[in-house]
Amino acid sequence: MLPPVARRIPTTVRLKDCYLCRQEIRWASGGAPPWRPAAILDEWVQREARPISLRQLTFFGRTLTEYRLLSSANYVRTELPTRIAHRLRDMQTLPYVVVTNPHMSHVYELYYKAFETLRRVREIKTVDDNDRYCNIITETLQEHLTVIPKLTMGIIECQSLMKPQETNKFMNTLLRSRISRRVIAEQHLALTETFHSPWHFPDAKQPQDPSSDFVGDVFLKCNAKEVIEECSQRARTLAREAFGSACRMPEVNLQGHLNATFPYILSHLQYIVGELLRNSIEAVVERWRHLPGHPAPVDVLICEAPQHVIIRISDQGGGIPKDILPSLWSFGKGPRSHIHLENLVRVPKMAATMQELRAFPTSAGGIAPDANDWRRPVDGSLSSLTYRPPDLRLGMGLPMSRVYAEYWAGSLELHSLEGYGVDAFLTISKLGNKNEQLSTRASMDAV
Repeated sequence: MLPPVARRIPTTVRLKDCYLCRQEIRWASGGAPPWRPAAILDEWVQREARPISLRQLTFFGRTLTEYRLLSSANYVRTELPTRIAHRLRDMQTLPYVVVTNPHMSHVYELYYKAFETLRRVREIKTVDDNDRYCNIITETLQEHLTVIPKLTMGIIECQSLMKPQETNKFMNTLLRSRISRRVIAEQHLALTETFHSPWHFPDAKQPQDPSSDFVGDVFLKCNAKEVIEECSQRARTLAREAFGSACRMPEVNLQGHLNATFPYILSHLQYIVGELLRNSIEAVVERWRHLPGHPAPVDVLICEAPQHVIIRISDQGGGIPKDILPSLWSFGKGPRSHIHLENLVRVPKMAATMQELRAFPTSAGGIAPDANDWRRPVDGSLSSLTYRPPDLRLGMGLPMSRVYAEYWAGSLELHSLEGYGVDAFLTISKLGNKNEQLSTRASMDAV
């Protein structure tokens, strides 16, 4: 129940409109973000983000020199506050009652703190300057591990205050922007670590290992077959743990262009493919618990075209129930949103990485990483979400998979035949020359 003053505020009032009555509103709502002058944010919102492609990301690290490292640092230095500023303005255009939700307010404050910190960083002129900047980036990335669960909980709790299409547009915009910031930040951290590596010095012999195909976080020879095999093994293991060792497990049949390779960020592909295979394998296992015989296989086809690689995953798990289908790509709506909200409370942080999810309960005794040590791995990959228990349904696997697929100009589509199964089609841009698909710029006026 809202306090009396808060109840008098129309749901259409926006955050920026409320600055004159900020003291009364803050008292009324308790969780309202404090007022800040808009001039500085306006200045950054006027700037355009500069999207980058996988090919350009690898350019900085192909022949890594001090000049290229500092160029990368200054690109990140200007891009991060610009991209955050646009998303802050997006949040200011939400109905005020939505922004005062404690989860949404938490995200807003994290974003504003990051914006204020990052916009004040001066031009990076030396390697020492860069190392100090990497400490700032790492600390910010660690602080923002709570963003995804908090944002999703806020959206679910506020689902009656916004239209579903507005909710999903807002979530897609914020998540795509979050991906873009983590990609450029983590790529720069990886390049900095490479620059300081012993084998990077002149005349040093570079190690001959699989990591030599990485430029920062970009894997130049990402092989769809290998990723599918790894993710299917992981999904089968999790299903066996959930349903018992005696459960009948479907085979995963792989066919098509098995040698197809392309540049990609490996953790993105692992997450998308992992989610699709998890859904297919678990659906088949659950269906065949009540049917005789061996479960039908999950068929995966890899098709390599001149500019794309298409992965089709087909199962006979019974299809998607009719009541869930309309909200399949929605972050907030759906008949199971109350279950998702309860499960999200169990996930205080989500980057998500394999290290993080294996130690789900880091908050209950795990060792937190040193925020000032950028040489430690940053929790930036999404591959670990596929390690979560099957009963921990968060309602964001497919929507987030589509956001990740579309980020590099790809696509993800599902076709369900109720009573039979699902065909999922993942399309990946093969050449690495497509710019990241950034969200539209925010409006200058937050009304």
